[in-house]
Amino acid sequence: MPNRPGTPAPARAAVLVTSVLTADALLHLYWTTGATWPAADAGSLSEAVLGTDVPFTPPVLLPLVVVLLTGAACVSAHWLRPRHPVLRLATLAVTAGLSLRALAGLYWLFAKDTGTAFYWLNLALYTPLCAVLAVAALRVARWKDEVRAH
Repeated sequence: MPNRPGTPAPARAAVLVTSVLTADALLHLYWTTGATWPAADAGSLSEAVLGTDVPFTPPVLLPLVVVLLTGAACVSAHWLRPRHPVLRLATLAVTAGLSLRALAGLYWLFAKDTGTAFYWLNLALYTPLCAVLAVAALRVARWKDEVRAH
């Protein structure tokens, strides 16, 4: 959805959250094939993405793909039906998950070795992105209140 005058902020927020969660899910789905781009191998991919050695295999990645796509679908559905209480709760759950990841990222800034790829990716990308997405998801979750007010 283009950022046109008159496009409600919650709609733009929903598009942002849905797009990023879907792109992340597709990237994780790509890794289930055994591909390791942008890293040289599975071990360095795991270290860069998670800061630890975890197998990047379908049994590990597919549940995460499902969670990411479910979150994207819930936020998108709430955007379309802002008065639906279950969709609002689901969008609040997405907000909570993104908030927890952002808070964990802040902790890792003090707990992880500053010389690793994960440290710098967490500092520059993962944590700020999760914080922005958490705020955007909350904006979508609160949309019910705004619809009622108009």
